[in-house]
Amino acid sequence: MPVPPSGEQIELRLGEQIATIATVGGGVRAYTIGGAPVLDGYDAGAVCDGARGQQLIPWPNRVKDGQWTWRGEDRQLAITEPEQHTAIHGLARWVGWQVAERTDTAVSLTTRIHPQTGWDWTLDVTAAYDLSDDGLGVHVSVTNRSDSPAPAAVGAHPYLTAGTQLVDEATLVIPAATRLPTGEQQIPTGTEPVDGTPYDFREPRRLGDLHIDYAFGELIRDPDGRARVRLAGPDGRWAALWVDESFPWVEIFTGDALPDPSRRRQGLGVEPMSAPPNGLATGEGLVTLEPDGTWSGHWGIESSLLS
Repeated sequence: MPVPPSGEQIELRLGEQIATIATVGGGVRAYTIGGAPVLDGYDAGAVCDGARGQQLIPWPNRVKDGQWTWRGEDRQLAITEPEQHTAIHGLARWVGWQVAERTDTAVSLTTRIHPQTGWDWTLDVTAAYDLSDDGLGVHVSVTNRSDSPAPAAVGAHPYLTAGTQLVDEATLVIPAATRLPTGEQQIPTGTEPVDGTPYDFREPRRLGDLHIDYAFGELIRDPDGRARVRLAGPDGRWAALWVDESFPWVEIFTGDALPDPSRRRQGLGVEPMSAPPNGLATGEGLVTLEPDGTWSGHWGIESSLLS
């Protein structure tokens, strides 16, 4: 039998919830409740497009020209986004992950990132997915298996849907006080408050035809310590992505730059990030892992379809 482009398909089930986890990229390929999609994923026979659901490790988003410096030594990553001349979304997106543990409602995947062009460390990475009455939860951990300190940052790239044909019809909440505007190569040029700008979604507001591909920070958290980005349809159906305090930034992407026009604006990319775009070069948000040191973070998906 031919192997699907996204590798082994691991189906988790709990009641009406079904989540399909793909071993290529270690990401969630699909998530439905009662047959209705909560994530805008991709078909089992397709190559993952737009980084849908993939784990972005050891850096999310872009590194300008793939160039960065660590402890006085200049480094050059492979350019993986030629059109912008950047190194994008880390080193774990296209590698095969292995199943470490599995039940009907949960799976733990692992992979090892080895030293390569512009990257000198060995990292062991785990992505653990579980279904509960609260929705889909994702625990990610990164452990340094090298003999020297390693920098690291973590992200993921799911796309929310609230059942609308396009995200234009949906109402959006982004609980963030600041945005990182970008210049050439979509690299941040600074930080600006969202007050008085089209990007202030601290209160629910219809998205319309606004184009967004920016990181948002200074997240406003609920009493449980989680910040929630919520997308709601006109019929009241909603989906939300939450992040714990390990993720100080979220990237919001309306999908306007996707290569396939038929895929644009069908889902809203909501990307948990422990560091902002170009963080590997600026050092902002980077965690330094000592040998055998571990970083961990938690994010998840909620939906009105669970009630």
